[in-house]
Amino acid sequence: MIATRTSRPPLWRDVRVLKWAFQLAVLVAAVALVYVLVINVNRNSERLNIPTDFGYLDNPSQFPIPDSDFRQTQPVRDAVGQGLINTVRVSVAGMVLATILGTLVGVARLSTNWLVRSAATAFVETIRNIPLLLIVIFSYGSLAITTFPRIDEAWEPGGVAILSNRGVYVPALEEAPPFLGVVAVALLAAWAVSRWRREVADRTGTPSHGGLLATATAAAVLIAGWFAVGAAFDVPVLEGRIASGGLRISPELFAIGFALVIYTASHIAEIVRGSIQAVASGQGEAAWALALSPIHRLRDVILPQAFRIAIPPLGNQYLNLTKNSTLGAVVSYYELAQVTSISVGNGAPAVPAYLLTLGIFLVLSLVISALVNVANRRAAVVTR
Repeated sequence: MIATRTSRPPLWRDVRVLKWAFQLAVLVAAVALVYVLVINVNRNSERLNIPTDFGYLDNPSQFPIPDSDFRQTQPVRDAVGQGLINTVRVSVAGMVLATILGTLVGVARLSTNWLVRSAATAFVETIRNIPLLLIVIFSYGSLAITTFPRIDEAWEPGGVAILSNRGVYVPALEEAPPFLGVVAVALLAAWAVSRWRREVADRTGTPSHGGLLATATAAAVLIAGWFAVGAAFDVPVLEGRIASGGLRISPELFAIGFALVIYTASHIAEIVRGSIQAVASGQGEAAWALALSPIHRLRDVILPQAFRIAIPPLGNQYLNLTKNSTLGAVVSYYELAQVTSISVGNGAPAVPAYLLTLGIFLVLSLVISALVNVANRRAAVVTR
């Protein structure tokens, strides 16, 4: 038998060589573009005598930040920190509220009640097809400023809150840091009791009643901790045209928060609806055969499996919500991007200022992505 030799194709026809050459060319072009941009920025900055370092962070900010203890004599570094706090505040609260509202609307989209299903569909199809910027402007100009009454005619629901066009005042928790520790202990105790009852049920076959016992344990810890740390609520009081006490939610914070919540919830509702429909129909039929009530079928069988599917797209919505918080600048909410813009207007160099802001948002996005990935791995079904 005569052995045949396969000759290698020439380099300009070798697929592997061409593939690596193309990737190398793209990398070189990208590096060259970045190099040219950096050179131009440095050259123009030197010509205009504009600094390119981060020394501006030590300069006085020269502007106040409403609804905070920040003073205009403090450095820009502190202003950036306060802007970051405001961004995280509206983002975290928006994620929680949007998830709750989106889940309720998503479940309602599959309701057998025509009125509930139609109302949920109208909400989703209306809100998600309107630009978020317009919702922010509407929330501020038509709700927070126009719909809410003047301070001397403020609404006082239950005597525990004040609603006016100057803001919303709600009860504030005194001794909050110690009580937050109590809340953490209560959650940990509830988790431990739930896991213990689940192990007992698996071992003995008896009903676990884990949810009921975990809730009772958390309530007992919270009540004991409430009296132990001496916590109390500071209820707002309205005297004439002056509201004091409690926690104030400014019209700007209300507008951007309200817009982010309902807009993101309209997208989360579709994610939840699709995830529920992706669960095998046999799961619901099996729960029905076990005589579980509709609420128990949804809570104990359908939603846990649906959220395994929904976690990755939910993470995308959380990222979008965090980045969309920069629209707070439209209503003068002093989040990170607004603080950076004002700093640049007061003389801070634009390039390092915006590079710092971009880097902070990149870190926030990476942290959110990491947390979502951890939740996704823990919720994944372990198979062989």
